[in-house]
Amino acid sequence: MKGLKIAFWALVFLLGIAYFYWFLPVWGIPFNGQRQGNPPLTPAWALECWLWEDDVNTSDYVDELLRGYKEYDIPVRTVLLDSPWSVRYNDFEIDTIRYKDPEVWFPKLQDEGYRIVLWMTPMVNSYSNDTRVMEDRTWYDDSMEKGFLAKSKSPNEWWKGEGGFIDYSNPKAMDWWRGLQQNVFDLGIDGWKLDGAATLFYSEIGALPFFYKKTSSGWMSTRTYMDYYYRDEYTYGLTQNPEFLTLSRAIDRGYHPEGFAPIDASPVNWVGDQKHEWVTDKMIKENDNPGKDIALKGVQGFESAIDNILKSAKLGYNIVGSDVGGFSGSTIPPRLYIRWAQFSSFCGLFLNGGHGERRLWKRTDQELRIIRNYAWLHTELVPYMYHYVISAHNGGRKLQTPLKQGKYQYMFGDDFLIAPIYKDAGLREVVLPEGKWRYFFDDTTLLEGPLEFEREFPLHGFPVYIKEGAIVPMDVKREYTGLGDIGSEGFITVLIYPEGDNTFTYYDVETSRETIISYVTKNRGLNISFKGGELSHILRIHSEKAPQTITLDNRDLPQQMWKYDPKQKKLIIRSAGHFSNGAYRINY
Repeated sequence: MKGLKIAFWALVFLLGIAYFYWFLPVWGIPFNGQRQGNPPLTPAWALECWLWEDDVNTSDYVDELLRGYKEYDIPVRTVLLDSPWSVRYNDFEIDTIRYKDPEVWFPKLQDEGYRIVLWMTPMVNSYSNDTRVMEDRTWYDDSMEKGFLAKSKSPNEWWKGEGGFIDYSNPKAMDWWRGLQQNVFDLGIDGWKLDGAATLFYSEIGALPFFYKKTSSGWMSTRTYMDYYYRDEYTYGLTQNPEFLTLSRAIDRGYHPEGFAPIDASPVNWVGDQKHEWVTDKMIKENDNPGKDIALKGVQGFESAIDNILKSAKLGYNIVGSDVGGFSGSTIPPRLYIRWAQFSSFCGLFLNGGHGERRLWKRTDQELRIIRNYAWLHTELVPYMYHYVISAHNGGRKLQTPLKQGKYQYMFGDDFLIAPIYKDAGLREVVLPEGKWRYFFDDTTLLEGPLEFEREFPLHGFPVYIKEGAIVPMDVKREYTGLGDIGSEGFITVLIYPEGDNTFTYYDVETSRETIISYVTKNRGLNISFKGGELSHILRIHSEKAPQTITLDNRDLPQQMWKYDPKQKKLIIRSAGHFSNGAYRINY
């Protein structure tokens, strides 16, 4: 009995040490609730496609990439410049050998409609691995002596060299730091990619890390410092640009299961660095026991990205994605690149970048065609996604909702069910919940849920199912997805799958002005209304037969404004938005 008591209290003592050594200073538990509020308003431009690469960091290569993407009509809105772009890490001075004439080059990109996001961390280095100025102990020592950095007996090692952490609690340090940053704010940048060096904020006691450092405000824990870093860089950026954003890590391999960045300071998130691999854990056969599999842990591939994105969504992050095709490895397998792009087209962030060939015209023709199609589909879905930006900010539904049934299945908004193909096989098991569903890329057949089945999906297809009853506003500008063509530009295309009644609030991505789109199936017909102002639109209504008559605001709609496609079972109505009440009546 005495031995059990001793063992019990020894366990309690060890758990206490573990809590105060790790869980409190690194994860912040149980005080982490203040990091899990509502996400901020993500600007609509960030929902479009991002492009970056990490093999050749020069303005010439960025220009080549953008020329190629424009020539082959692949959509890009945001250009992410990863490290190294500065003379020293985080001195915010453009390396003009890598990026020529920044006062000309940056505004030129912006004039062409691109947004620019720059990589940064909170480190002031004494030594940098691969910048033009690699060693500058004077810069580090001077910053430390002035109290601009968290106290340290020697520089901390991190993956880009050695240095110290800027002290976010010291107003003088912040004045100095913001003065350095003004150099690039004056170029009109649109955001920071906040890399994860703040997780290394700790001291050392002998060979052991001690997850606190001395700052001007006293001892600060790793988790508290992380919160300063992500919040301060985001909130200050907004003072320089009202559409400023930060790209920061959400869940990354479970190392910080409460998330890296506070959700209230997380307009856009990615889930860290994966390899150009399919699975998270590779399986090999043990030579002396052929029937036994051994898991090789630590191989972070496509499956890891899916898992981390869904865990991030479950925690409360809203706009989340990963590096399409993976961040690192030898080469990106074509089938993997395609499936990763398809999955990313139904994430808030479509981030095509990392190591490896990103010039799609230099890869296979199949990759070019399919990835271009899905990149355009993602771009077309921006009005739909933006609805959930505002909804999540107001405490309502977020963009991705993981489902309990079906491996890695999730709802994309209220209307799309996604079952990502997470391994190198076309056969996928799909579990449809109760309700009525259609395969999005061939929606003529109605499926009744609950339903579980296996289906082969060719490379150009993907398991996306749309709920009967859906209202989906889209910005269609091309013909690639079959939902319109170049003549659709300037109109909001609205997909409607009538079932009972439904309402969707469309927010203008420039002004956030609301238009309430609703319908009611009634008396062998369909009533559709637009409330909130004129809106040029194209309705694509699923309909089993052609209507007999259509009226708009009680007047017959001219035949040239609508047509019925019996093959696709679509009623298509085009309106320039000149109406008094915006009330349609479709009679069958």
